[in-house]
Amino acid sequence: MARWYGTFSTSWGWVAAIGSELGIRHASLPEPTPEAALDHLAAPLRKEAPEHRPGAFEPFRGQLESYFDGGTGRWDVPLDLGDATPFFRRAWAACQTIPAGETRTYAWLAARAGNPAASRAAGSAMARNRVPIVIPCHRVLGTDGGLHGFAGTVGLPLKERLLRLEGVRR
Repeated sequence: MARWYGTFSTSWGWVAAIGSELGIRHASLPEPTPEAALDHLAAPLRKEAPEHRPGAFEPFRGQLESYFDGGTGRWDVPLDLGDATPFFRRAWAACQTIPAGETRTYAWLAARAGNPAASRAAGSAMARNRVPIVIPCHRVLGTDGGLHGFAGTVGLPLKERLLRLEGVRR
């Protein structure tokens, strides 16, 4: 199956993405430079060896900009996640049901993914989230209500910023 990648600028920073005919396979969080965005995807870029296609992610870029401008985060971009483990796919699907402006815990996510005792595995699924923001792992908090783990060079401050954008006050 053909795969491609590209980088694009948003009002919040640079995003890198890898796609296929089925949808987006990986995306970075907004980063300060295109190189930092690509660094976030270094492992899948090496593994998948996609071709560079500038402009291939224009619909995704537009939806991200709408979200960053205060949109609700309703996504109309297909995802290609079929090669992930079944538990990760269930956890990611459950995460996508969390409404903008609301949060849930890793325990809630584990239960929704079919294994209430797997809070740590749910945390691993969020840590390995291949399409952050679309799969809104920033809406998942620890049982203490605390912010835990977030990828990219911008880390937890970005998680807090995304939650504030959605109206979550902590």
